[in-house]
Amino acid sequence: MSIFISIASYQDPMLTATIYSAYINARNKNDLVFSICDQSDKGINISGFEFTNQIYYEHVDPQLSRGPCWARSRAQKLYTNEDYFLQIDSHTLFDTDWDIILTNQLKKISLESQNNAYFEKPIITAYPRPFNIIDFEKGKFELDNRDKHTQIITFRKDSLFSSGSFSRQIGIPTKNRNITHAMLMAAGFIFTKGTFIEEIPYDPNYYFYGEELSMTLRSFTKGYSFFHIPDVPLFHLYTDVSELRRKLHWDQDDDKNRAIKWKELDKKSLNRLDALFAGNVEEPLNLGTNRSLKDYSLISGMDLKNNLVLDFDKATKSNFLESLNWRINPLEQ
Repeated sequence: MSIFISIASYQDPMLTATIYSAYINARNKNDLVFSICDQSDKGINISGFEFTNQIYYEHVDPQLSRGPCWARSRAQKLYTNEDYFLQIDSHTLFDTDWDIILTNQLKKISLESQNNAYFEKPIITAYPRPFNIIDFEKGKFELDNRDKHTQIITFRKDSLFSSGSFSRQIGIPTKNRNITHAMLMAAGFIFTKGTFIEEIPYDPNYYFYGEELSMTLRSFTKGYSFFHIPDVPLFHLYTDVSELRRKLHWDQDDDKNRAIKWKELDKKSLNRLDALFAGNVEEPLNLGTNRSLKDYSLISGMDLKNNLVLDFDKATKSNFLESLNWRINPLEQ
């Protein structure tokens, strides 16, 4: 069962390590297809990979980059009907047999669609656990896999509707070791059926803020449902370390020579999010009709159209999602 792996990378020295980690730790290595948009001063030598025939690679001058969503959109365009879709960041490492773990978990959730259509289009997502760099040059990393519980993503209580329709997100640790329903997506880890790319193509008009919330609501209203799983087999580098610095898209050195500055892209992104919830975005980048924003408010406690917090605890704590039976439609509980 083939997996299309989308990687948007910006000036990231971890990119090569991420590609190798995904390949080496997969059980079915020949089923992987990588699509990489590498926005960097110096590209990587794809011919040096023994599995180069499984890699689609585009090198982009960072001066021409329009941000992460723009890059993710470009990476998606090389999709060729693979069975599954995995989106990750370029500073991600993988556990052994990660491909089997994720496909089995998705199949387990999909089986519930025999009883309820809510489970027909599941998405597994999370903020993966961190890893530490021991010796980058020697490829030595330490995966922090001590906590095998399910982590739930909620809205950050200190930034609800902080910029129009936009609210920040945060991962909440739990003591739950079961699958749980979810209400938000993490752009650095999305795993679902490959047809997702055709139904919910990435909107390049977003920059950074607004990316995850727009994808969440576009997916939810078009019939997709979100789930968190325990012991996620991916790991993420969340902070720079002294021996491995990487530029970000809004760094002054890269941004000063661009025709469109990052602040302008950021402003357009937040305006785009407001337009989405107001119903003023064109197909296929708009909201769907399978479910409504009111349906979403039932599990999130957030009225996104009117920028209102309906239930603070639902929106910012994990208790509600943990209390639900994941095998039952949360809109019916």
